[in-house]
Amino acid sequence: AMQRHATAILLALGIYSQWAMAEGDVHLVIIKDFKFSPQEVTVKPGETIRWENHEKRQYHSVWFEASGEPETDYLFPEEFYEREFDTSGTFPYHCGPHPEMTGVVHVTD
Repeated sequence: AMQRHATAILLALGIYSQWAMAEGDVHLVIIKDFKFSPQEVTVKPGETIRWENHEKRQYHSVWFEASGEPETDYLFPEEFYEREFDTSGTFPYHCGPHPEMTGVVHVTD
């Protein structure tokens, strides 16, 4: 019985480490107090950024306007937006309703 138990633990750890690695490719930006935090994020090509709205009542958006992209839907509290970055470069963005809220994504190999 001891042998089987050890195998089960190893299997669980194997599954967990795969999950942890997948999760590691997602970088979190918190939207709170009318700020993107962290304001600058550096990722590798193929990685994802997830913006989460942690405000109590206020909605925001994530708009890469300088890249010629449409504004995202408004994110209400507890909602999130995820985006994968495939090409290297520097990508500034701002909140549509609150243009003073700005952030930058750096994508480097």
